[in-house]
Amino acid sequence: MNFPGDLHYTKDHEWIKLEGDTAIIGITDFAQRELGDIVYVEVETVGKHLDAGAVFGTVEAVKTVSDLYLPVAGTITELNPKLANAPELVNNEPYTDGWMIKMKIDNPADIDALMQSKTYEEMVG
Repeated sequence: MNFPGDLHYTKDHEWIKLEGDTAIIGITDFAQRELGDIVYVEVETVGKHLDAGAVFGTVEAVKTVSDLYLPVAGTITELNPKLANAPELVNNEPYTDGWMIKMKIDNPADIDALMQSKTYEEMVG
């Protein structure tokens, strides 16, 4: 499994990467493997401000639907447009083309409270 060191992770298996004042969020390699083949990603929160831990969307796999949780507070600014026609990108490239949302975060320092890659890797074992 892949655990990129430049990302931060949540106990709910989301990852976050800060680029300037924009954060990019997706689900981890571990999460996509657990879910199986992703068939649909639904995010109806673009333009909304949400608190950390709030559900920002759902991901549907062949056998299950799972909620997606926001790692930090902020405003959702964009849904990955590629996922509408190619949700399998979440399985094939969870840390690159399979990202889910971009957001403007309220406090960039909040990311420091999330797990580093080594801690996340130890958690999922």
